[in-house]
Amino acid sequence: MKSILLDIKNGVATITLNRPEVFNSFNREMAFLLQDTLDACEKNDAVRAIVLTGNGKAFCAGQDLKEVTSPELNPGFKKILEEHYNPIITRIRSIKKPIIGAINGVAAGAGANIALACDIVVAHEKVSFIQAFSLIGLVPDSAGTFFLPRLIGFQKALAIAMLGDKVSAEEAEKMGMIYKVIPLEFFEADVSELALKLANMPTKALGLIKELFNKSMTNDLEAQLALESKLQIEAAQTEDYAEGVAAFIEKRQPNFKGK
Repeated sequence: MKSILLDIKNGVATITLNRPEVFNSFNREMAFLLQDTLDACEKNDAVRAIVLTGNGKAFCAGQDLKEVTSPELNPGFKKILEEHYNPIITRIRSIKKPIIGAINGVAAGAGANIALACDIVVAHEKVSFIQAFSLIGLVPDSAGTFFLPRLIGFQKALAIAMLGDKVSAEEAEKMGMIYKVIPLEFFEADVSELALKLANMPTKALGLIKELFNKSMTNDLEAQLALESKLQIEAAQTEDYAEGVAAFIEKRQPNFKGK
């Protein structure tokens, strides 16, 4: 059984972490397969939005501890970070298509931080997020120390990282960690609706917006203004911009092609 599933329909690629028997925790095979799947979605022009979710009761429990505690399996933390998680985070942030983190169950450790790296993060009401690293004597990785304080503030992020608190979906929404909590009974339908909405929007503009927000993490004001000017000129040269303006003038719904 494949540890990563891919389904492409109506411009939406749904990537499902598929090791439910171990709460979708990562081993080496799954980490590489996710990277390959993200690459395939990036290159496929038919894909205009991506959903990342999990199969079963969990989104992702982080690293499979069986792998790191079995001498014959353990690749070592250097390889796990440099070859597994860091490339996954880099891909999620660099792909110029919107990525929805559809968090269907507990997101712990690296799983929590992979979730937070997505562009739009939604979760149902029974989900929890746990920075579980300190509970086993480790430090947050997978860009948790980068995104978490920027999302919720330094003091709150540091406390959650040190204490390993379980954060409910409702709490995560209130503190700005995620975009929205969705009632469980509507979760799949609402995620599908959100993904289809993004897939029918001007894809290149969404990719440029993502690039701008990525750069805003480290740019000063002058550099950010310059980048906004550069990418606005680029956006204005797209077919979707011409279609958007024409649709506005003609008082009709635009038909964006992602070009």
